[in-house]
Amino acid sequence: MTVSTVPISASAYPFGAGGGDVGNLVRTLDWAATSLGAIETWPQSLRTAVGIVLHSPVPIVLLWGEDGIMIYNDAYSVFAGGRHPRLLGSKVREGWSEIADFNDNVMRVGLAGGTLAYKDQELTLDRFGAPERVWMNLDYSPVLDDAGRPAGVVAIVVETTERVLAERRLRESEAIARENVERVHLALAAGAIIGTWVWELPTNRFTVDEGFARNFGLDPALGREGFSLQQVVETVHPDDKPGLIKAIETVVAQGGAYAHQYRVRRDDGSYHWIEANGRVDYAPDGTPLRFPGVLLDVDERRAVEAERDRANADLRALTQTLEQRVTERSAELMIAEEALRQSQKMEAVGQLTGGLAHDFNNLLTGISGSLELLQTRMSQGRLTELDRYINAAQGASKRAAALTHRLLAFSRRQTLDPKPTDVNRLIAGMEELIRRTIGPEITLEVVGASGLWSALVDPSQLENALLNLCINARDAMPNGGRITIETANKWLDDRAAKERDLEPGQYLSLCVTDTGTGMPPDVIAKAFEPFFTTKPIGQGTGLGLSMIYGFVRQSGGQVRIYSEVGDGTTMCLYLPRHYGPAEKADAVPDLSGAPRAEQGQTVLIVDDEPTVRMLVTEVLEDLGYTAIEAADGATGLKVLRSDVRIDLLVTDVGLPGGMNGRQMADAGRVVRPGLKVMFITGYAENAIVGNGHLEPGMAVLTKPFVMEALASRIKDLIADP
Repeated sequence: MTVSTVPISASAYPFGAGGGDVGNLVRTLDWAATSLGAIETWPQSLRTAVGIVLHSPVPIVLLWGEDGIMIYNDAYSVFAGGRHPRLLGSKVREGWSEIADFNDNVMRVGLAGGTLAYKDQELTLDRFGAPERVWMNLDYSPVLDDAGRPAGVVAIVVETTERVLAERRLRESEAIARENVERVHLALAAGAIIGTWVWELPTNRFTVDEGFARNFGLDPALGREGFSLQQVVETVHPDDKPGLIKAIETVVAQGGAYAHQYRVRRDDGSYHWIEANGRVDYAPDGTPLRFPGVLLDVDERRAVEAERDRANADLRALTQTLEQRVTERSAELMIAEEALRQSQKMEAVGQLTGGLAHDFNNLLTGISGSLELLQTRMSQGRLTELDRYINAAQGASKRAAALTHRLLAFSRRQTLDPKPTDVNRLIAGMEELIRRTIGPEITLEVVGASGLWSALVDPSQLENALLNLCINARDAMPNGGRITIETANKWLDDRAAKERDLEPGQYLSLCVTDTGTGMPPDVIAKAFEPFFTTKPIGQGTGLGLSMIYGFVRQSGGQVRIYSEVGDGTTMCLYLPRHYGPAEKADAVPDLSGAPRAEQGQTVLIVDDEPTVRMLVTEVLEDLGYTAIEAADGATGLKVLRSDVRIDLLVTDVGLPGGMNGRQMADAGRVVRPGLKVMFITGYAENAIVGNGHLEPGMAVLTKPFVMEALASRIKDLIADP
C-alpha cells in the first residue's frame, strides 16, 4: 500500500472535507492497490458509508467487501494503538490476525444481512507490541450497496476495559469485606474474640481495646494512647517470643494473612494460650502502614487437644496389645487373603507373559543357533553363507526387542512418545498376543476400517490400553463369549462432539465390544475413577480404566462407555485425526553408510555394562570419533568437570553408585551449559528423563538399538545448533 504524493482536493470526494488525520489518510491512500479499486470508482453506497464513519466522534470501522477492507475514523485509530495506520486499507482477517476466527463470523453474519451485539466482550489483542486482554461493547450492522444488498459491515467499538477491571476489583473488595465482617460478627456472637488491636507501623504505636490489654497484663487506661511493640511482647512466654517476633517480621515484609498462637502472662502471673489473627495494609508505593487484628482465646482448645493426645496415647497402647492378639489369631486368614490378592495380580500378567516367554525362547534359539552356525561356517572357511546367519540373528533380535518393549508398555515404564500411528497395523501386530491373553474359550474378531486415518498417539500406550480393554472384556465373560475390536473414521458435528465432550472435527474410533454381563448406570458413572474396579474379590483382575482415560485425554481424545446390564459393553476410544501419513516400520540400516565424525569430535560413553561400552566405543572409533569410557555416574561427572573436549555425552539412565544418568547430565550442564546428551536405556523411565519432556539438546534412544541409528542420532545431535 503506498500513499500518493499528489494532493487531491477534499471537495473531489462525496464525503467532503474533515474527518481529521484519518480523513486525510483516506484521501491520499493508494486504494487501487486494494480490492476496492481507485477511490474515483467507488460506488455511491461506499462513499456515503465512508463519510458517515469519518465524521463520527465514536470509534467506528467499516469492513467493506468479502475481504472486509478496513476504513475507520480518528477515534478508532486511538483504539487501534500501534497498529494504526497499517490497518487502514488492510483485510480485517490479516489486520487483526489474533482474532481472525471472531471476525470471520462477524463478516459471515453481516454479509448475510444479520446484526450482532456484544456487551463487555473479552478479546486478546496485540496493539502495543504484546498481547493484552481487553473488553469492548461491539455493535455490528450490515451496510447495503446501491442495489440494496449487504456489501459490508459497520462496527461501533467502545472499549470498556477500565470499567470492567474496576468493577471486578470493586466486587472482589466488597466480597472480602463482607466475608471479614461476617467472620467478626460470628466471632463476637460466639465470644471467640477477646481483644482487638491496631498497630501503626510508621510510628510503632499499638492501640488496643480493654480485652487485649487485660489478656496481655497491660494497663487498659493506656490502651488508647498506645504501646510500642516491645511493651506488647514483654509479657509473652520466653519460649514463644522468638517465634512470635519472626512471624511478625515475615508478615510485615511479605504481606498476606497473619495467624500465630503463643502464650501470654495475665496479671496473676499465669500463662494462657491465645491466637492472633491480622493483616498488613500497605501504601500505594508498597510501604507497610497499618497492622490491625483480633485475639482469639484458644486456651481451652489447647487443653482439650492435650487431653485428646493423652487419650490417644493410652488408646494406642491398648490397641497395640489388642492388635497383637488379633494378628496372632488371624495370621492364617491374612496369609490366605494375601495369596488371593497375589493370584489376582498375577492372573493377567501370567497370561500375557506366558505367550511372550514362549516367543522369546524361540527367538533366543534363533539368535544363539545363528551365532553357533556362524562360528562353525567361519571355522570351515564357508564364508559365502555368513550373510544368511547374520540376517537371521538380526531379525530375531529385532523381534525380541519388540516383545521386550511390549512388556515395558504393559508395566507403564515407557516414556510418552506420540507418533503418527497406523492403528489397524498396530492391532494386527497385537492380535496374536491378545488371543493368547483372553484364552481359547473367547472368540476374537477384528474389523479394521479400510482407509483408516492415522492418529498422533504413543503406540506403546495405545497397545497397553487395547490390551487392558480386552482383559476387562474377558473378565466380564466368565463363561466365554465374543470380543470384537473395530476401527472407523468419524466426522463429529457440533451435536455429536458435544455429546462426547470433544471439539467438532474428524476422529478415529477404536472400539472393544464384549458379550458379557454389562454395567449398570451407577457403575458407568464411576468407571474412570482411580482405583475403582467392577470386579469383586476372586472374580477377575478388574483392571481400572482411569489410566486409559488419562492417556486418551492427554492425547486430545475421549473415552466413552456404551453398556446395558445383560447385553454386553462397548468401550470406544476417540482419537483426533492426524493429517499426514503414519510412520512406516524402520528398515535395518547399514553401518557402512553411517555419517563419519569431524576431526577432534569427542564422545563420553557412560554405561555400567562393559559389553555395551565396548560395542559403542568400537563403532564410534571406526567412524572417527574419540571415545572416552566411564562405568558409573561419579566417574563420568569427573570427566565432565575436567578440561577435556566433550562434544556429546552418551549415558545409560540407570547407573550404579547413587547417581543416575539424568542427575549426572544435569550436574555436567552446570559446568558445560551447552552439553549435548543422548540417553540410552532399557526402560526410558519417565521420572528420570523428565516425564517425556527433555530439555533442548537432549534425546533418548531405547535399547536395543541398531548401531547405525546410534551413529546417525549422535551426528544429528552434535550438529544441531
